[in-house]
Amino acid sequence: MTFAGKVWRLLVGIKDALALLFLLLFFVGLYMVLTARPSPGQVREGALLLQLDGSVVEEASQTDPLQILLSQEMPAREYQARDLVRAIDAATADKRIRVIVLDLSRFTGGGQVHLAEIGAALDRARAAKKPVLTFANAYVDDGMMLAAHASEVWVDPLGGAVVAGPGGDRLYYAGLLERLKVNAHVFRVGTYKSAIEPFIRNDMSAEAREDASALYSALWEEWKADVKKARPSANLTLVTGQPVEWLAGARGDSAQAAKQAGLVDHVGDWVAFGNRVAKLAGPDDWNPGPGSFAHTELDPWLAANKPGKPGKAIGVITIAGEIVDGEAGPGQAGGDRIADLLDEALKDKLAALVVRVDSPGGSVTASEEIRRAILRHKARKIPIVVSMGNVAASGGYWVSTPADRIFAAPETITGSIGIFAVVPTFENALSHWGVTADGVKTTPLSGQPDLTSGFTPETQAMVQSVIENGYARFLTLVSRSRGKSPAEINAIAQGRVWAGGPARQIGLVDEFGGLDDALAWAAKRAGLKEGQWHAKYLGSSPDAYHSLLQLMLGTSADARAPANDLVALLTARQTGMARQMTADMERLLGSRGAEAYCLSCPRQPQEVVSRNDSMALRTLAMLLRD
Repeated sequence: MTFAGKVWRLLVGIKDALALLFLLLFFVGLYMVLTARPSPGQVREGALLLQLDGSVVEEASQTDPLQILLSQEMPAREYQARDLVRAIDAATADKRIRVIVLDLSRFTGGGQVHLAEIGAALDRARAAKKPVLTFANAYVDDGMMLAAHASEVWVDPLGGAVVAGPGGDRLYYAGLLERLKVNAHVFRVGTYKSAIEPFIRNDMSAEAREDASALYSALWEEWKADVKKARPSANLTLVTGQPVEWLAGARGDSAQAAKQAGLVDHVGDWVAFGNRVAKLAGPDDWNPGPGSFAHTELDPWLAANKPGKPGKAIGVITIAGEIVDGEAGPGQAGGDRIADLLDEALKDKLAALVVRVDSPGGSVTASEEIRRAILRHKARKIPIVVSMGNVAASGGYWVSTPADRIFAAPETITGSIGIFAVVPTFENALSHWGVTADGVKTTPLSGQPDLTSGFTPETQAMVQSVIENGYARFLTLVSRSRGKSPAEINAIAQGRVWAGGPARQIGLVDEFGGLDDALAWAAKRAGLKEGQWHAKYLGSSPDAYHSLLQLMLGTSADARAPANDLVALLTARQTGMARQMTADMERLLGSRGAEAYCLSCPRQPQEVVSRNDSMALRTLAMLLRD
């Protein structure tokens, strides 16, 4: 028995050792996959294939691995605009890339500024005699804006193109709140601060309509000018002014109608398109098949074309998405997270700091936290430059006030200088169901704010006073930044939204230009010549989970995702209405405090339903059921 016991203990020891070894190997393999990067060896002669199965954004959101594993599918990808521009510019100068191909069949859109920047990069490629070809099952506004910059535009025979233009309806809840007996207490400053109108009106006010009309008209004119310059043959007057007659002229064949109107050049399926590309790029020896062609995908191409790091570093901090308190992001601008990134960069001895803003604003406290962190860099006597993306409004403008120079695009949405707060109370609803409140109060503020009994007059007056003080502070920050008096800023503030062109005329913006222009100005101001500096993006690092999850779910650019037809694309545009409702309910029912937020700004592709939206919808459904 003694011998058998020794043998047994030996076997158990071997088993435990093997288990530990396999566990160690598993975690080593997991680490290697998580930290894996596309191999530059994957770059091949042929085409650069940009298969945009998702949206173009300023800063890609962090992957949620648990949500993806539960759903067993990768979410629509987010492509950073600067990565696409860098990829196209590198392909333009590389003889291995014979043609640039954009597959827009699953493209879900992007901000107008980003699309203009990518379009300009495609124009540079064409000017260098590099063919640019695009394909899609169907094109709507954003896809059409990109495709207009191609040398050949293809569409599937079952597809087509539609140009709807910016604008549309939004939801108003005053009637619903009245029916539910919910009192929405609104505190605001600004004639044009229309962010709170959905909670107190059943329609758009004259001031809000004036504001929105001016904004959308400016954006629409910029869109048409961009497309018409890139594609002079496009008959936008017919397509947008007489859409029914235009389609009827092709007997309802939207693909042929798009060709006749000069929106596309060729009607053909993916195989025909691929055969055309193969004539330019060469056949695909790795994966031969119908419509295949030699190509390099985006990720390995970017890995093989990393920018150099000569000279001193100019920091770039990205403020993208709604500005919120806490550590949120990337994809949202968490005040604590961004302030920490800025404070960590203080030890890097940056030559200058460029603040890239692509945000409609949000929390006043988070905006102020970010502004103060930027000021700590300004105290080191380095240039501070703001580069505005698609939108830099309200809180997005608040964080821009420390700048020595503000760059924006004509399509940028900015301004919205105003503050508001919305707090609901339920005393009437509770009273309707026989619920009342009573108690002992030692001061007029005892138990306030009371969501069950309403606000006392003193509480109402105090909250409004806080909002007015916040607005006065906002005016002071902008007036000091712009070299104007608070009265002059107040005349162009009041919550009004401005497009980049008018914003430059009234002094909210200094100069037209993109991020590269802002970096060049900062370098010159810092006394640095070309080749003596490089951009350092603070906090930017590849998503470690993306590679692993993509391998687990077997997704790649070679396996083309099912494409949307024209009807599906138009229907998908209306999902924004449901997202708007959930966001509005979360804004009403959540504890947000004072906000500098531009609710009238067009929603960006990255603005998706938050985790709290389901709670808001459940609450709304429960109230409606009762």
